[in-house]
Amino acid sequence: MTISQLAPERALRRLELTVVRRLEGYLHGEHLGLLPGPGTELAEAREYQVGDDVRRMDWAVTARTTIPHVRDLIADRELETWALVDLSGSMDFGTSTLEKRELAVAAVATVGFLTHRLGDRFGGLMLRDSALRRWPARSGRLALYGLLRALLAEQFSGDEEAHRSDLAAALESMARTQRKRGLRVIVSDFLTPQDGEVASQIEPSWERAMRKLTAQHQVLAVEIVDPRELELPNIGVVTIGDPETGEVREIDTRRRKVREAFAVAALAQRERTRAALRRVGAGHLVLRTDRDWVADTVRFVLAYRRVAPRLHQPPKGVAR
Repeated sequence: MTISQLAPERALRRLELTVVRRLEGYLHGEHLGLLPGPGTELAEAREYQVGDDVRRMDWAVTARTTIPHVRDLIADRELETWALVDLSGSMDFGTSTLEKRELAVAAVATVGFLTHRLGDRFGGLMLRDSALRRWPARSGRLALYGLLRALLAEQFSGDEEAHRSDLAAALESMARTQRKRGLRVIVSDFLTPQDGEVASQIEPSWERAMRKLTAQHQVLAVEIVDPRELELPNIGVVTIGDPETGEVREIDTRRRKVREAFAVAALAQRERTRAALRRVGAGHLVLRTDRDWVADTVRFVLAYRRVAPRLHQPPKGVAR
């Protein structure tokens, strides 16, 4: 049974039980956020590693030890989290256990339940039909439930022209209006109709706006993927429509070259997204509608939290 087949309250209770039982057991410890990120207090210096932000270089320790060091920041104890959820036409699609939109709601619920502590605030922005709807940041689990309930209730307007959503503009708005430092979660398939390029070195239309967010906030990008977006099955001649542009094409999936060309282009598009998120310094979690999203989230969070113990170790040759 999918989330959409449940009443909102039952769906939310099932989501919370799934998250609490399967995730929180892995993630006990001090409230440091889902990802090691910016805060307001200086932490211990540590040796520089490939991929570290050079803006965090501690030149005094580097000079004393002759080894490059960076100084991390301790995450704030009260966290304000904002989630931007892409609910454009391409998200209303799914060929497996869940639709992409349902998986997006599950992703927001997971982040909300894991980051929730006394005093923390959680708000949301919903991108749908070229409009950006704001859900104010509030503390408490009931407020989070309200946001999730609103996400579940969002429906298509039925107007094809209205489905053209602008992710770049939504990110710009988020960076401009939500200035308090905290965690920013972007949930999208990152399929933008204005981007015809697949070369990884060419910036997607949303990359510049995403870079503005990462310069100020801790950013987690959750990419939602359906297996049919990665490869075509051999099912004969099919008509495929783009829900955001209204463009329709007839494709003969019996031709092996057609299927191979589609798979190559899809892989290139995903690589372009991955490269862009890496360039801007955002965390990148990929969730698929045909996989165990809870297990994938666990692996992602644990991989990032393994670096936390290093933040509390003094660098070699330097006393506490």
